[in-house]
Amino acid sequence: MSNHDSRPTRSRHVLMVFAVSVAAILYLDRVCISQSQQLISNDLHLDKKQMGFVMMLFGLAYGIFEVPGGWLGDRIGPRSVLTRVVAWWSAFTVATGFAWNLASLSIIRFLFGAGEAGCFPNMTRAFTSWFKGPDRVHAQSLMWLTARWSGALTPLLVVAVLDVATWRQSFFLFGSIGFVWAVLFFRWFRNSPAEHPGVNAAERALLADAAVGVTARESHTGAPWSRFLTSRSVWLMCVQYACQSFGFWFYLTWMPTYVKEQFGMQHADRYQAALLAAPPLFLGGISCLLTGWVTSRLVQRTGNMKLIRRGFGIAGHSVACTMLLVSLALKNPVLAMIAMGFSCFGNDMAMPGSWAGCMDMGGRFSGTLSGIMNTFGSIGGLLAPWTVPYILEAAGNNWNAVILTIASWYFVGALCWLGIDPVTPLDQPTASGSVTQQT
Repeated sequence: MSNHDSRPTRSRHVLMVFAVSVAAILYLDRVCISQSQQLISNDLHLDKKQMGFVMMLFGLAYGIFEVPGGWLGDRIGPRSVLTRVVAWWSAFTVATGFAWNLASLSIIRFLFGAGEAGCFPNMTRAFTSWFKGPDRVHAQSLMWLTARWSGALTPLLVVAVLDVATWRQSFFLFGSIGFVWAVLFFRWFRNSPAEHPGVNAAERALLADAAVGVTARESHTGAPWSRFLTSRSVWLMCVQYACQSFGFWFYLTWMPTYVKEQFGMQHADRYQAALLAAPPLFLGGISCLLTGWVTSRLVQRTGNMKLIRRGFGIAGHSVACTMLLVSLALKNPVLAMIAMGFSCFGNDMAMPGSWAGCMDMGGRFSGTLSGIMNTFGSIGGLLAPWTVPYILEAAGNNWNAVILTIASWYFVGALCWLGIDPVTPLDQPTASGSVTQQT
């Protein structure tokens, strides 16, 4: 065997390219409506509560289809599911441009959310098969970095597109990108590295212990629902993720409106407003990558993965809560948004540990477990866009009440991490047939 043949191929790195690109496309398609919402509202004659309802429906569909999407990926493999869901949501991104009233926009947005629901659970399932150990955290961190930065840059991109196109045409453009990804991914990806013609023997050996029940024929005798649903750690993981999502979905949906109304930005300042809305998602992306890197180094030194993940979860939610309160005390728009950016930085300190925890706890059922967690995340995601107009109305259009509400959710999330064991596997019973007691 030559030296060239003895070196592992890098097909897993190609998968990483597909993962970061689909994360960017997903957030581009998801966030573009928030930057266009004023134009959409004017064209379709919608008020804030109606737009909040439309954005809530995305979160509702996202929550309903998370577990089925993750389960289906565990059942038949992420290749087929990811190809289908990306094509599905891309079709409804395009369809958004054809909406003519509240009812049509609501239905389209719901169906769009149903498609996006299956993406991250199935990419997590793919990572479980194609990466092992610390590489799983690195992969998740890089994917979330790309997702956040895509969300941060989308407002500027949408503003630039809207200078030369209508809001309807912008959805036609953004939706078309996903179809290209789906075709390329289906042609290249395989559910298991062992099935991929581009993976040599050295890379197969490198990933052999990562591929836990990776094929559809091997992977299922049935998900361990009772172990998942009776696990304290699973429940607390889900609640803390809902707390993260409530704050994060504010950034995705109402942030452009918040910037314009809180700081008096007018239409002439649309580029400045888009720039001011960027720090939360930009710093959140850095946090995802940095947290994954620091986690690996600390685990190498301490050997205590549970302590490190739990520590980042508590610290992240605490930072998110504190920096939101700091942002309220700052009157300068730039400083206030930087403080809010560091709040999102704290939010995303808990992200890699949350998803890596699903991979470790869920094992070969990681798609199902991550779907369960992300379902709870969608509860926070649907409550944030829906409740903001009502909070504003009750508070006399005072945005500070909204920020205080988000801070309280982060405080609850920090408390949840005190009781989470994010490393003990739940996909196999103990020798006695019971679940391992978690501490």
